[in-house]
Parts: sequence; structure tokens; C-alpha cells
Amino acid sequence: MPIDYINEYRDPQLITALSSQIRREVTRPINIMEICGGHTHTIMKFGVSQLLPPQINFIHGPGCPVCVMPKERIDQAIALANTQGVVLATLGDMIRVPGSQGSLQEARSRGADIRALYSPLDALKIAAENPDKKVVFFAIGFETTTPMSAVLIDRAIVLGVKNLLFHINHILVPPPVCAIMDDGAAIDAFLGPSHVSVIAGYEIFQPIADRYKTPIAVSGFEPTDVLDGVLRIVRQFNEGRCEVENQYSRAVSARGNAKAKELIDRYMQPRPSFRWRGLGDIANSALRLRDEFGFLDAEKIYADILPTKPIDDHKLCICAEILRGRAKPIDCKVFGKACVPNAPLGSCMVSSEGACAAYYRYALKT
Repeated sequence: MPIDYINEYRDPQLITALSSQIRREVTRPINIMEICGGHTHTIMKFGVSQLLPPQINFIHGPGCPVCVMPKERIDQAIALANTQGVVLATLGDMIRVPGSQGSLQEARSRGADIRALYSPLDALKIAAENPDKKVVFFAIGFETTTPMSAVLIDRAIVLGVKNLLFHINHILVPPPVCAIMDDGAAIDAFLGPSHVSVIAGYEIFQPIADRYKTPIAVSGFEPTDVLDGVLRIVRQFNEGRCEVENQYSRAVSARGNAKAKELIDRYMQPRPSFRWRGLGDIANSALRLRDEFGFLDAEKIYADILPTKPIDDHKLCICAEILRGRAKPIDCKVFGKACVPNAPLGSCMVSSEGACAAYYRYALKT
């Protein structure tokens, strides 16, 4: 008989038991940053905060790659899409994120050929159907989705596809976490993202635990996963430990997916620096194509038309403070008023995993 995973990890009795255990064992206030927007949405959707004692305070972190993508990178995507003979392809929420010249969605309404993909591999079909055009895949994502881009690059090379290029915007989780801590954020512990750890391994968080003396629980995205992660953090404080614990052992290992990491390393390497929305320039925090694959690199091929000047967010938007863990969406004067999902001012409202989107969807409904 198949296991009902959804009911198993949303079981009311188990949720109640875990929350009660946390209430019994917590001995001090703990500020816990959930790094990933998937955790934020679980916390808001299932009312996890209401189940926990007041000593547990969730702080929202970088959230998702869409939330931290700076406007100038979006402007580069729009510039590519507006180039004669170019088809721009990308995933999900990137279509709606505003740059300084509007969004890709708006550019598409003005006639640019922009395709939203369900899978990066769909770009191969688009390239085959448009042999007289250059198809540029605007790749985005944390460690979770980087292997899919690497597979696409590999397939394009193996198949000899000549008209598929890449604009790489893949970013890494540990560097911005360090930047946030170095900035003096009042964070005591972290919920680490399990999907990132499936690829990279939970060992990538060990230097953070060691350097900042912060317990870390790599947790899944179901309510019981989050509560179990919080309980593990509480026990680490009670026992005087600062370790990385693997709550999501059903899928995560210390070293991650060796084959996926090898494929990524074959085609990509760290950038010396990358600008994050709200966080600024962070060294070695993103990836780019290796020099030997420059013939696939849209950033090099179209360098003369791509804007590079840093662009600040709307002056009323506090996404930068939210991404740094200094504020919550309800602290924003335009949240739910001038800034709503259909007309977002900032990236935290655009992204389906953004903190503002989570608060708008769940907190305003209660």
C-alpha cells in the first residue's frame, strides 16, 4: 500500500505533538531565519508561528533567486529579447519581475519574442523550431536548478545545436547568508533549504555554523518538517551545540549529488562578484560559463548592448530590508496597497516564493 506522504507530513496529531514539545523545551528567545521562501510560505500557510511559543521568531531571508535578482540583470534580459533575431526563454516568475524598463511580460506585450518554459530542456525544441534565430536561455536559480541548466548545456553541445546561447544567473546560498551575518543581523539559527542540500549536500552549511556559532537544521517544506527543524534548533541551544543537523534525511546527504555537481563544474565556475538585490556585491556568490564555453555565452556575445549600471529599487519598496532580515512585509507602507501581486513594486511581491507574496496570500486573509 503506497504511503500518503502529504497526510503523513501534515498530520494534525504530529503537528500538535511537535509544537507542544517545542513549548516545553524552549528556554530562551530564538531568532530563526528561514533562508528559502518555500519555508516562509509553509510557515504562513499553515500558521506555524501561531503554533509556537512567543520565544520563536521567524526572520525571512533571501527567499528565492527571483527576489534577489537585481534590476540590471532583468534589463539585460529585456535588451536581449528586444534584439532582432533573438528569442529569449526563461522560467516561471522571471517573466513578471520589474526591471528599470518594465518586465519581460511587458516587453512581450510590445512584440518581443519571450517564452516561459516549464523545463530548461524545452529550449532545445525552441532552437530546433527557429533555426534562423538565436535562442537565449536566461538561466536562474540556486543550487537546486543549476543542474538542469548544466544538462541543457551538455545536450546542446552533444547534439551540435548552434543557435542556443546562455545568460547564466545561477546563484549560491552560503555567500549571501554570510553577508547577512557580517552585516550584523540578529539571527540565532537557520532553517536550511532541503532542495538546495539535495544537490550541494548539507555540508555546505558547516562553515556558517562554525563561523557564526549558529545552529542550522536543514529541513523539508512540510509543516512537520519545519516544526521538527525548530525542535532540533531548540535542543541545540539547550545542549550548547552549534551544528548542522539533517532533518531531511529522506533525501539529503552530507555531500549531495556528486554527479550533478560534476556536471555543473564541467560547464560553470564562480564569478568573482555578483550584485544581489538588497544585499549588494557578494564575492563568489554566483556562477558563470567557463571561458572555454564562451561561444555559448550571451553575456560575451552581446556585451555591447547589455546594460551593466547598478539600478536601485523603488524608493518606497523595503524588499532590501526584508531580504536582509531587518524587516517584515507588514512593516512596508505600500504593502497590500500600492504593492500587490498584480502590480508589484518589488521582487518580494512578484515571486511566488517571496515573503511579501506569502504575507499577502495568507496573512491578509486571516
